[in-house]
Amino acid sequence: MSIGPLDDDAVDSYREAGEILVETMTEARAMIEPGVTQLEVAEYAEDAIRESGAGLAFPVNISIDEEASHATPARDDDTEFGDEMICLDIGVHVDGYIADAAVTVDYTGNTELAEASEQALEAAVDAVGPGVEVGTIGGEIEAVIDGYGYTPILNLTGHGVERYDAHTGPNIPNRAVDRSVELEVGQAIAIEPFATDGRGKVGEGGTEEIYEQVSDGNVRDRRARQVLDELEAFDDLPFAGRWLDSSRSEMALRRLKMADVVKGYPVLKEADGQLVSQAEHTLIVTEDGCEVTTSGIHGFD
Repeated sequence: MSIGPLDDDAVDSYREAGEILVETMTEARAMIEPGVTQLEVAEYAEDAIRESGAGLAFPVNISIDEEASHATPARDDDTEFGDEMICLDIGVHVDGYIADAAVTVDYTGNTELAEASEQALEAAVDAVGPGVEVGTIGGEIEAVIDGYGYTPILNLTGHGVERYDAHTGPNIPNRAVDRSVELEVGQAIAIEPFATDGRGKVGEGGTEEIYEQVSDGNVRDRRARQVLDELEAFDDLPFAGRWLDSSRSEMALRRLKMADVVKGYPVLKEADGQLVSQAEHTLIVTEDGCEVTTSGIHGFD
């Protein structure tokens, strides 16, 4: 049945994207262990999504220790997992309707830090409903993470999830906020608590492997024009540099960035270099609460 302004086809597509994500996440998470490379897991998950007939809403993110977001392996990266805190963030779309979810796999022994973001997500999902202010949801997240003795990442938020756009309003904070916007029936949103044993702020690191086309500008460089043609396959959604045909695309991407045709997303890192855990679900606001489209990847599901 339809949910608010969403028609049946849209709801079905959100659900299908969620089902594909859950299956992919379950398989990819099981691969993560010391000695396996990050690239193996990322490419396995991305290939599985494509083989399902769905599309990638963004490159598979694999964030290690102090990294919080925008980390994905480079072409031919042979970095192996070690005794680390590993956040796996996957995005799937079906006909543009997106599912976005994340889990934390811990090999550091800091199990309570990983649990803090999971339990904060559970509390946040329980609070969702029409008319609920996003600042109230942020308060639920903050209270749980504070209760574990950790700090939420204050300058990262959850977000709306619209067709062919994985990051729209409303922003859903990881702390209490007064007089914030209210959720409405039919909104698709992603809630993603981040917990840290640092001060709770992230900044940009020096590594950049995720990009997005932001304009249709003209470029004279032949290789840059070739890359621009390749970008049409990504539906204006974020892409990884390793998805392009040749290693020579690195210079072409630089030229496209200089022409303001492409935007880069530097890896975001916790400011104190401390560990970060993450948990995320996508859900649709319904008249009596919400429907979680990515249910089945967290311990409380």
